[in-house]
Amino acid sequence: MHEHPLHRFFKSKREQPIFQWERFQQRDVLVIDHPHCQAVFSRQGAQLLHFKPTGQKPWLWCAAKWPQVGAIRGGVPIFWPWYGRHPSENAWPSHGWARLIDWKLLDSSTDEEGVSLHWRLQLCDWQVDLHARLGESMELRLSTEHQDDEPCQVSQALRAYWRIGDVAEVALSGLDGVRGYDQLNREACQQKGELRVVGGCQRVFQHEGEMQLNDHAWQRALSIDTGDHANTVVWHPGKRPLLGVSWNEVMGFVCVESASTGAQTQSLAPGEQAHLSLQARAGLCNA
Repeated sequence: MHEHPLHRFFKSKREQPIFQWERFQQRDVLVIDHPHCQAVFSRQGAQLLHFKPTGQKPWLWCAAKWPQVGAIRGGVPIFWPWYGRHPSENAWPSHGWARLIDWKLLDSSTDEEGVSLHWRLQLCDWQVDLHARLGESMELRLSTEHQDDEPCQVSQALRAYWRIGDVAEVALSGLDGVRGYDQLNREACQQKGELRVVGGCQRVFQHEGEMQLNDHAWQRALSIDTGDHANTVVWHPGKRPLLGVSWNEVMGFVCVESASTGAQTQSLAPGEQAHLSLQARAGLCNA
């Protein structure tokens, strides 16, 4: 397993504070070193870039090299207030503004079981809050409040790049019989048995409840829950190149995300809120 450059923050044998700001690849990052977990957030995008419960392999993948400006690929970027390309403004960035802007850390606290953080983005007539709870498991909750006096549309996602041993040896269970849409083939689909992503995958499922990401190369499993306010999106680029990411890196992740997009795009009245969540815990790997 290749070590990510972020891991250098955890090599010191000296006692370190649980929360500590550092500078890495021209970004401010918050390094979290708790007895039950290690984690790194970027101030840009309030993006969780690294998470590792004590005694386990890292749960999240992140590109080793980041662009000087723009989005960081990896971890759990927040897509907001639109998913994909903007419906009318072609020059605006894909997946919205949230992952490109610095957020404010309102609160960080610790207890015997882990850490809690509260990030906020205030943009025009929007207030967006991210609550994170990290320890032996991971929970992210995103809340959007529309503060304008006119209705508006919002789509959003918590896209998690799950780190794996080898994409060829990964299977996602828990979607058997679930209907969805295959965006690569542009057709409706219904999952049969386990989902494998070799060769590329971009499918949107109307699904609630837990799924299990079985990683046979690393002999581990992660139970993932995308909540009841969104679709479940499974994505991997296959052989399509990703700018700034080597082929070996591409083989080391698969995305399972919580997304309000397509039919799940929400129309918010003034003062109304939209919610999104993503949770994960260690599971038992299927043979």
